[in-house]
Amino acid sequence: MAEHTVFTFLQVAQHKSKNDCWLVIDGKVLNVTKFLEEHPGGEEVLMESAGKDASKEFNDIGHSKTAKILVDKYQVGVIQGYTSSNNEHVQVASTEEPTKREMSAFVIRDERRPKYAGLLEFIVPLLVAASYFCYRYLTRSS
Repeated sequence: MAEHTVFTFLQVAQHKSKNDCWLVIDGKVLNVTKFLEEHPGGEEVLMESAGKDASKEFNDIGHSKTAKILVDKYQVGVIQGYTSSNNEHVQVASTEEPTKREMSAFVIRDERRPKYAGLLEFIVPLLVAASYFCYRYLTRSS
């Protein structure tokens, strides 16, 4: 495998405009700026993932073999610390530990709300309004 430049997520995150669009797919850093207009799903799809890891989105769609070949065409490097989960051979040349600043920029908090929270947000104001109108109706002077 040819040696590729090693990038951090912080470096990739700086490339998220229409004139400079990078993303990460399966540990490979891609410069898809020239591919934005050609993408069959439209450039908006790529812009949503610009500067981020788009592996999940790419694999969930079920892209063709041609699309997977294009990944190699637009590859400019690899992401630091990536290890492949399939049988591919991926080497990452850097063994440096990312700084705390770089890592904290990509912490994703999984704050899931209970299923009933949305219902409560609808029902509680409705009950308050109904109570107010009942009170007004019962206390009005004849």
